[in-house]
Amino acid sequence: MRFLVDECAGPSVAAWLRERGHDVFSVFEQARGAPDVWILDKAQREAWILLTVDKDFGEHVFRRGSGHRGIVLLRLQDERLTNKLRVLTELLLRHAHDLPDNYVVATETTVRIAKVP
Repeated sequence: MRFLVDECAGPSVAAWLRERGHDVFSVFEQARGAPDVWILDKAQREAWILLTVDKDFGEHVFRRGSGHRGIVLLRLQDERLTNKLRVLTELLLRHAHDLPDNYVVATETTVRIAKVP
């Protein structure tokens, strides 16, 4: 899969995804400080699934009607790397087919999938 990993998700998450064979663009490594609009536009134009912990992307998609190719929002109470990777492992194992073109919210215990017209 192709993931654009937002700066707030961290470079370790990007490295972990690369190690598992995914194509990754890391905002932290390649475009630090880029605004959300630029990130969302890049993800859509280049067919990346955006991986973030930033709720502002929901505002762009649901209120402003911004397009996307898939967004995964990690809403975690414990944002330590080990927990992020545990949640991502489960998400990819059980819901990889749901990630493209959907807005996915993953917590430690639930996954919600919203199809955005």
